[in-house]
Amino acid sequence: EYDGDRNAEGERHGFGKARLPNGDTYEGEYEHGLRSGRGTYRFKSGALYTGSYLQNRKHGKGIFFYPDGSKYAGDWVNDQRQGQGEYTYANGDTYTGEWFNHMRHGQGTYIYKDTGSKYVGHWVNGIQEGPAELIHLNHRFQGRFFNGKPLGRGKYVFDFGCEQHGEYVQLEQVK
Repeated sequence: EYDGDRNAEGERHGFGKARLPNGDTYEGEYEHGLRSGRGTYRFKSGALYTGSYLQNRKHGKGIFFYPDGSKYAGDWVNDQRQGQGEYTYANGDTYTGEWFNHMRHGQGTYIYKDTGSKYVGHWVNGIQEGPAELIHLNHRFQGRFFNGKPLGRGKYVFDFGCEQHGEYVQLEQVK
């Protein structure tokens, strides 16, 4: 079902409301039959996206509310989280920073809600990797991460003024 503006060729063009065969709905702008411009897409699953579209794909600024209670607000490119954005996870953790191809990638800050700890550093394809600082309640670790774990030279800095310098080595453990 569609209720809205059309162009001379009869295509959806301008503002309109649509109910799709799968039960999803869209209300917003169209251009030559495709969602383009600002709009709100409600998924039958309970998810909701409100933001910019380009040729039926999320593109530009937008907010996506997921059925599990998580939320992403930020940049989209070709239906993927890409650019700057903030993701609030269902457990209350948050990530604010760079995204590429739907993954945390580049510089970002991840805050663990339960402990208040904070990872401030680099990400590669969704994994903590590169120079970073892991900040806890009364101390912090400064060093490099590889594959989500500290590796190589680094230091702990404690709030009472002490530092502990050392090197992280990944050991294979026998299970």
